[in-house]
This record gives sequence, structure tokens and C-alpha cells, in this order.
Amino acid sequence: MKSRESLIRLKKFQVDEKRRQVTQIESMIAEFERMAGELEDQIKAEQKRVGISDVTHFAYPTFAKAAAQRRDNLRNSANELAEQLDRARAELSEAVEELKKFELMEERDLLRERSELEAADQDAMDEIAGRSRAATR
Repeated sequence: MKSRESLIRLKKFQVDEKRRQVTQIESMIAEFERMAGELEDQIKAEQKRVGISDVTHFAYPTFAKAAAQRRDNLRNSANELAEQLDRARAELSEAVEELKKFELMEERDLLRERSELEAADQDAMDEIAGRSRAATR
């Protein structure tokens, strides 16, 4: 029984760890998207300032080119993280199912033990009642 309790604690820890990983990846994706959005705004502002929005134009601002490259890198990283997030969510789901399985086994065993104790108590009560009836005869 103790080993199963330890196993349940371990599974809960694993579920918590998987949840933390999912949350961390979600936060990173949101941060990358926020940063990419800020870069997009800076690019548009720079294009507006110089009056050139054609990336192939020879006088296109270097800052805008560099910011666009960084924005694209951030978006690529966010896409890669989205794939990691899918895997992490799947692992979390598996860990939750595993935990549920062990918790249900523990609950089933506790119910069985309780019903065995109740049956033993009932047998003892029946024996006491039988003795008292026999004594009153």
C-alpha cells in the first residue's frame, strides 16, 4: 500500500512538472509573438519615416532589414515552440491518465478494504447477537 502511495505522489509530481513545462512553453510563445509584434511596429514606423516600404529598394533602411530578420527568427522560434507545446501537452495528457489509473486502483483497494472491515464487523456483531440469544434461552 505504501509503495502505491509513493507511486501516486511520484505521478502527481510528474503531472505538475508537465503542467509547468506546458505553461513555460506557452509563456515563451506569447513573449516571442509580443516581441515580433513590436518589431513589426518598429519596421512600419521606420518605413514610414523614410518613405520607402519596398524591401528591394537600394535605400531601404538597414534597421528595418535587421528588424525584419529578427522578427522572422522570432516567428520561426515560436512555430518550433508550438510543435514542442503539442508534444508537451500530449505528454501531460498521458501523465494525467497514468495518475488517474493509479488513483482509481488506490480508491478501489480502499473500498475493498472498507467493505472487508464492514463484513468483519457485521460477522462480529452477528456472533455477539447469536451468543446473546443463546444466553437468553
